[in-house]
Amino acid sequence: MNESTSVDQAAASESTSSIVYPAESPGKYNEEKSTLRKPMLFFDGVCGLCNSSVDFAIAKDKNSRLLYSPLQGETAKQLLSEDQIRNIATVILRTEDGKHLYKRSAAIVRLLWLLGFPWNICGWTLWIIPLPIRDLGYRIIAGLRYRLFEKHATCRMPTPEERARFLP
Repeated sequence: MNESTSVDQAAASESTSSIVYPAESPGKYNEEKSTLRKPMLFFDGVCGLCNSSVDFAIAKDKNSRLLYSPLQGETAKQLLSEDQIRNIATVILRTEDGKHLYKRSAAIVRLLWLLGFPWNICGWTLWIIPLPIRDLGYRIIAGLRYRLFEKHATCRMPTPEERARFLP
């Protein structure tokens, strides 16, 4: 996987300046410090489409390489800016080193790359499409997601097997 492209670099650089890292002092996130070194997918916890997408990613992520957190959760409040949290019409993928955040279609492409074969081929196919066109498609679907896939009253609850992969 190519670490960055000029198109995705621009999307990542605009969001990295507002990352807030967990403090080094004792706290609940220090206990999970080693797990925070995995790529993390932030999603709208009350969106039916987002929850189905997370279910798909969990099923295909055989090596448990990803962590998941709702944008409405405590982890998002610690690691993302208020602006990013308020914009729940996007999915955000945070890299394992925490230096890059990818939003919308760039996050989906990177997620597919992380899932391995054959999904990485789908990611490469999407990556060929220019970012503005990919994001237009993403925004159209995001705008219709509650009408097509419902809005739940509460965030998704992980199963006991999934708990280690979900952050609050």
